[in-house]
Amino acid sequence: MSTTDTYQVITKTSEGFYKEKGSKFFGYAIPCTNETEAKAHLIKFKKENPNACHVCFAWRFGKDSTKYIDRFYDDGEPSNSAGKPIFGQIQAFDVTNILIAVVRIYGGTNLGVGGLMHAYKTAAKEALEKATIIKNSICDYYRVKFDQSATGKAYEMMRKLKLDIINTSYDVIEFKVEQSRSKFIENEFETLPWFNITYLKTE
Repeated sequence: MSTTDTYQVITKTSEGFYKEKGSKFFGYAIPCTNETEAKAHLIKFKKENPNACHVCFAWRFGKDSTKYIDRFYDDGEPSNSAGKPIFGQIQAFDVTNILIAVVRIYGGTNLGVGGLMHAYKTAAKEALEKATIIKNSICDYYRVKFDQSATGKAYEMMRKLKLDIINTSYDVIEFKVEQSRSKFIENEFETLPWFNITYLKTE
């Protein structure tokens, strides 16, 4: 179980920009849930920017903070001068299911490691500052089965416990609940003989 049942994501792609000594850094924060999606975006950036000398990136996938999938990449820049400062902004804004790519167009003057770190960090930060960030809940899904004679009691429990109903039939209700409340909800139903509760999934 996660240490928290909430996580933050961005709602749509946002962009940032930084310029230093002729070099231009175009930052893109993109909602993304897996490596395949992320790589497709990176291939697109390379095709659309043939003059780019580097396309550096960082990503984070997952909802459970104990199981995040993280990666960052310098794409030929000095070690940890690009991918790591980009990833630092993902951590700073506490977002997940995201790809941040920064496309660099070289301006003819070397910036040094410190200058590169600042440039990549700033382009990523500006993209995230322009993003709409929302908080979502990690929920557990359940099915409650009951005798038809207990239908009224079942819906009364749903109202009392403020559960989000997903699907119903004549003797079954499926619902979701925030993960932090799951154990309490299970106990509530298990103490009543006319209900049979089954865990379905976490999402």
